[in-house]
Amino acid sequence: MAEEIINRVANSNLITIDLEDFYPQGNRVVIDIKNWLFQEIVLKEKEFRHFVAEHDWEQYKNAYVALTCSTDAIIPSWAYLLITTKLSELAKKVVVGNLTLLESVIFEDVIAKINTEDFKNKPVIIKGCANKPIPPSAYTRLIQKIQPVAKSIMFGEACSTVPLYKAKK
Repeated sequence: MAEEIINRVANSNLITIDLEDFYPQGNRVVIDIKNWLFQEIVLKEKEFRHFVAEHDWEQYKNAYVALTCSTDAIIPSWAYLLITTKLSELAKKVVVGNLTLLESVIFEDVIAKINTEDFKNKPVIIKGCANKPIPPSAYTRLIQKIQPVAKSIMFGEACSTVPLYKAKK
């Protein structure tokens, strides 16, 4: 007679954190302002303000927006601020930078809301494989958040983890 297979991982108090489970829904959009510049390099205030005034901002409703300029133009700070005044009531988040920075900022907010009591004195696995663009900074921020309370922290899958941290007894 065959022995019953027992799933020790399922029966343990091990907690798996998959940052994909926390991935906020919403479009990620980059607004490249180079086309709003004279010869894609010089910001002329009057023309720039016209582009901002005439742009269809509704398309960014509930989106996460990264503002950038892909040319070597020198952009005054007020230009991004002016754009942000149009986006602040529509977009979920606005940053100046690229999509990687945008995802990092989004996950700063996500991880700040995680309740660490759920991990108090528990072994934790941070799942490493993701199909969504989880930035590396999200994992480091998560470690900083849960390490003070976790019994141990591992990275990977339950079948093959890399130990990262073990609390002192």
